[in-house]
Amino acid sequence: MPAALFDHFRRFRRGYAALVIALTLGLLPEHPGVPDGRHLDEILARDFLSVHTRNTPTTYYEGRQGPTGFEYELMRRFVDHLGVSLTLDASHNIPEVLETVRRDGDLGAAALPLDPTLDGVIFSRPILDLQPLLVYRRGLPPVKRLDDLDGLAIATLGGSGTDLVLRELQAEHPGLSWRESIDLEVAELLGLVENGTLDAAVVFDHQFRLNRLFFPGVERGFELGEPLSMAWTFPAGRGLGLVEKANRFLETLRMEGELDQLVARYFGHDDYLEYVGARTFITHVNERLPGYAELFRDAARDTHFDWKLLAALGYQESHWDPEATSPTGVRGLMMLTLPTAGELDVDDRLDPEQSIAGGARYLRSLKDRLPESITGDDRLFMAMAAYNVGLGHLYDARDIAELRGGDPDRWADVREALPLLQEREWHSKTRHGYARGGEPVIYVRNIRRYHEILAYMDRSQQQFHRLNARLPDAQESSMFELVPPVM
Repeated sequence: MPAALFDHFRRFRRGYAALVIALTLGLLPEHPGVPDGRHLDEILARDFLSVHTRNTPTTYYEGRQGPTGFEYELMRRFVDHLGVSLTLDASHNIPEVLETVRRDGDLGAAALPLDPTLDGVIFSRPILDLQPLLVYRRGLPPVKRLDDLDGLAIATLGGSGTDLVLRELQAEHPGLSWRESIDLEVAELLGLVENGTLDAAVVFDHQFRLNRLFFPGVERGFELGEPLSMAWTFPAGRGLGLVEKANRFLETLRMEGELDQLVARYFGHDDYLEYVGARTFITHVNERLPGYAELFRDAARDTHFDWKLLAALGYQESHWDPEATSPTGVRGLMMLTLPTAGELDVDDRLDPEQSIAGGARYLRSLKDRLPESITGDDRLFMAMAAYNVGLGHLYDARDIAELRGGDPDRWADVREALPLLQEREWHSKTRHGYARGGEPVIYVRNIRRYHEILAYMDRSQQQFHRLNARLPDAQESSMFELVPPVM
């Protein structure tokens, strides 16, 4: 895009927000000669919405319990709102999403930047702010401003919106140069920074926050330019009925707070695993876990847990050290007490096979003993908390949650009650008394994050192997298109 068009782009982008709001509120007429509801009527008649997206952590992917992702959650809610089913094609990159929507798709939802200069598509109201962020490989001199980019190999994703911001900056800093690819995704780009193929990359802030624990060798640099807006896209020339319906739906989610809840759920992770902890964990995944992975798989088959969850619990307990011993006499890779080991027929707590199998059976027994009213992930999280603090103290925390007006069957409420077991005002009212109730909260939180990292790495094992080896120059150059300086 010529530099002279960027001022037009910025002005148009600001003005488009007002246009979208007007459409949402029904203040503007349809384009003359285009039936208002034609596209929407087609969708309702065929009873499904065709959505085109990308397979990424921020859009759509297959999680432990099925399809998930921020934009998938929005799509799912939207089709429920329309009363139709969802057909999903996640095989695209960004240019392919746009082209497919222009040609025959109903909706594009793929972390698309709102760009009203594009032909053949119409954008929804803004969904999420997209703040471009420069990240760089840890160990390089700090990169905190544009002048620090001189001589660095920088890359970004073509068509994602970060490329537009770089072009805006290049108009002011003609010496700026970078590489672009439409065939990679953010995780691959960060992997190339971490393994040394690239020095730096430009991604969006929420993408980095979502991926940062998987790439502890990548450091936050500085924000670039003004935020863009994520939006959905629709085919032009088929009426604004569907667009208006989507805009009203998104506005309702925003006003009712549901949109903020989804943003917090997917992009608002606490930073409790900092660089050293995440780096150590990934080192142990590569060096220690291979020796025990098959034992975790065997135990998972016998107890019907995800093996990666058992591995995450084992790491939280002992860092996968089969000879670990606590000052209180808890021992082994799964840190079993002597009485618990006896109940589980574990003769040697320091034997990794016996410890892993016993720990898995113990978690299963705790989960099975919980009241039937506790379901889903709430049941799993409470079982893990009981593994740490004991079933009796967990029941006490459930009682406290109920006394405080909460739901004893929801982990979110029990999690708030557990630390109160450290306060005499509360533990004096319970059957089992004082407990270090803050520990199981951190315990469950850490296991969930370790499991998340293991699940990510398991899904992306082939990708990680590819990215951990420096790419040959020929292959590297074929992935990227160079955007040279304009000096």
